[in-house]
Amino acid sequence: MPTYSKTPEALARLSPEQFRVTQQSGTERPFDNAYNDHREPGLYVDVVSGEPLFTSLDKFESHCGWPSFTRPVESANVVEKRDASHGMIRTEVRSSHGDSHLGHVFPDGPREAGGLRYCINSASLRFVPVDALEREGYGQYRGLFEEARP
Repeated sequence: MPTYSKTPEALARLSPEQFRVTQQSGTERPFDNAYNDHREPGLYVDVVSGEPLFTSLDKFESHCGWPSFTRPVESANVVEKRDASHGMIRTEVRSSHGDSHLGHVFPDGPREAGGLRYCINSASLRFVPVDALEREGYGQYRGLFEEARP
């Protein structure tokens, strides 16, 4: 099992926007981000630590302007925290090992898939296409995509 963590080297590789979002709890612009309209099958991992977070199988169009998922691929890799910033009470989601700010979770997702909407900043994610899973050390997730084929 790989070890996922936040390292000085990983932080140094971040773009200014990735750093602002993941390390300073920022929010990227809605509808103007890498993965909002992204449809390719694969795994979304923490841009800092590499820990697996979400799959394209659980991604859905929520029309909120950010990539939305119904559930994490590994619940142990996502931590929920109370967020009272900006005059509202929300539930922030962070990566467990990288402690990256990912976005927020809301109870307005598809009912048939559990009712949650993980609204995630693209800047906090790195996408690993299905064909690259083994090469990048995520081969154990390939079966999820094979099971989903009609």
